[in-house]
Amino acid sequence: MPQIIATEKAPRAIGPYSQAVAHNGLLFLSGQIPLDPATGQIADGDIAAQTGRVLENLKAVLEAAGSSLGRVLKTTVFLKDLGEFAKMNEVYAQYFGANPPARATVEVARLPRDVRVEIEAIAAAG
Repeated sequence: MPQIIATEKAPRAIGPYSQAVAHNGLLFLSGQIPLDPATGQIADGDIAAQTGRVLENLKAVLEAAGSSLGRVLKTTVFLKDLGEFAKMNEVYAQYFGANPPARATVEVARLPRDVRVEIEAIAAAG
């Protein structure tokens, strides 16, 4: 049976979905946007600051599931502007280091709450 993962250390779902679902040794993490879980407000700053907040949110959900960023197998990055790819990528590299997961990055017309970045992930369970 799938197990629903939820933590107060990441923003609550703003729709009818779960922060993550664990099933058969895998974790499927819903897209995170740069919301501060303490305030529910969008993180201030440029794409680098927003990317950092998104990755901290993903990290919190992974930890709630007993996993970690080091166990992420694939991410999908949604950017409002691919012109900000290099700055996003600098921050992303700091979180994933020498053995980063597989990744797709796409430009989209609009993201929830008009943020600049959203990232979803698939990871191995703890």
